[in-house]
Amino acid sequence: MPPMLDVSDEVRAEIGDTEADRLLAGDNTPGRYDCTSCRAPGDTTRERTSTVLFVGEETAVLAFAHASCIPSQVVPVSEEQLQGAVRSITETAGPVAVPGPAGDEAAPARPDVPRQAVLGITCGLVLCQGAPCPALVVEPTSPVGRPGSTADDEFLDLLGEEGFQPVTTLEEPPPLLEGWSVLLVMGRLHAVLQGGSNSANAVAWWQAHQPLPVTDEWRAAVNRTNEVIVYAAPVGTIGRQPREDLLRTALDKAAANGLLVGGRMPLAGT
Repeated sequence: MPPMLDVSDEVRAEIGDTEADRLLAGDNTPGRYDCTSCRAPGDTTRERTSTVLFVGEETAVLAFAHASCIPSQVVPVSEEQLQGAVRSITETAGPVAVPGPAGDEAAPARPDVPRQAVLGITCGLVLCQGAPCPALVVEPTSPVGRPGSTADDEFLDLLGEEGFQPVTTLEEPPPLLEGWSVLLVMGRLHAVLQGGSNSANAVAWWQAHQPLPVTDEWRAAVNRTNEVIVYAAPVGTIGRQPREDLLRTALDKAAANGLLVGGRMPLAGT
């Protein structure tokens, strides 16, 4: 039985049609794997699985992930990270070979590549200046650092470089973020974009694996303001809160501890 494998167009372009077709046919495809996103076990014969190609300057490493965690995609990482992963792989297990991005010598691949943090997003209404405002709360699933850096977590610093501002109180809205927008299509959340709401060069900073439904109240609020407040905090700061009052409490605590940044983004779409 062929594996339940997703190979995106960008992954196919990197590895070539021949290798992509071999993977889809079951050649060089593992049955079981550890998801490169959540690290939980997966099985290509039982559940939809994404091919994730980590690409360095000279090396390409193919990994696998639950399709429910992340879509099939190409992820640029530092060559140093990939070489370290390759060394650990070849010392412990037989490799799966894939062509390099420019026809280079094949490199070993398995899911134990440098982890890509997944950005979790929660929709909610936040009371600001006496009115309920549509908000998105972004929290990664693991610490986020720069390639080659030894710092534990630089998520807030990286966002600060993109224009996000520290949030000390939720009573005042954060400033407008130039060049960012939130894409809503037919009442469903699709993406957070960089490049502006009307720019052909806009790229998805965050993209839903499947469009996310939002509540009628949230949609009504965003249609009223045409803006969304986007808050962000490091991993483990907010968590998945089942109610908006608990979400507000977690956000207030994060702000008081200096662990919250934010910005307002215009609405793109409908």
